[in-house]
Amino acid sequence: MTRGTTNPNRLRRMDRWIAAAHGGELRHAEDPLAIDLGYGAAPWTAVELLGRLRTVAPRARVIGVEIEPERVAAARPYEREGLAFRHGGFEVPVPGRPLLIRAANVLRQYDEDEVAAVWERLCARLAPAGAGSRGGLLVEGTCDEIGRRHVWVALGPQGPRTVTFATRLGSLERPSDLAERLPKALIHRNVPGEPVHAFLRDFDRAWAAAAPYASYGARQRWLRAVRDLTADWPVTDSPARWRQGEVTVAWAALAPRS
Repeated sequence: MTRGTTNPNRLRRMDRWIAAAHGGELRHAEDPLAIDLGYGAAPWTAVELLGRLRTVAPRARVIGVEIEPERVAAARPYEREGLAFRHGGFEVPVPGRPLLIRAANVLRQYDEDEVAAVWERLCARLAPAGAGSRGGLLVEGTCDEIGRRHVWVALGPQGPRTVTFATRLGSLERPSDLAERLPKALIHRNVPGEPVHAFLRDFDRAWAAAAPYASYGARQRWLRAVRDLTADWPVTDSPARWRQGEVTVAWAALAPRS
């Protein structure tokens, strides 16, 4: 069981990214089911997820899953059309195969060597890829208490795809400040010799080189720094996402060496 701290709007950055990156899959699915796994002591993140997904997929459904029965009972009064709550854990006790599983701030209390097995178990519950579809998406990551800094891994049925770094640009001193919010699979790998350490080092250098753009605002400085990063790192998104204070990199470039 997690600590359950769930401030309203905490997962807005992750939700916005999901809507942009996975909205098409949800919109065209026969059953656009999303799971908010480990929503915590209050149901706010599940309520908010439904609202944000329905801006891009009007038929989306959300089921909040929690391992603590008392939390499920407390959330039940918030159920409505498209929103329900269930008792359970990594088995994801719902009928069918979800098109989205969001697990935010869940694995931070686990050991690093447990992550791969959890990922595999959750990915096995995702809707499979098919004609014209990449299948379901697992989004697993960590953020601070009010959602200013957030890093997550996106995984499909076959495993990890990308890592996204997202921040409130006005509060950022340097990109490596995001290191404290790396997901469990990467947070202990921010050491010399590991790819994620090299990425954050290069990001800090690009940020420093882009300092003259700060006179136009933190967003312009971030845009320039990310553009410079693309020369050496496989950035997978576009300036439209960079403007949101995000950058997404292929998992293979940041994956632990062992």
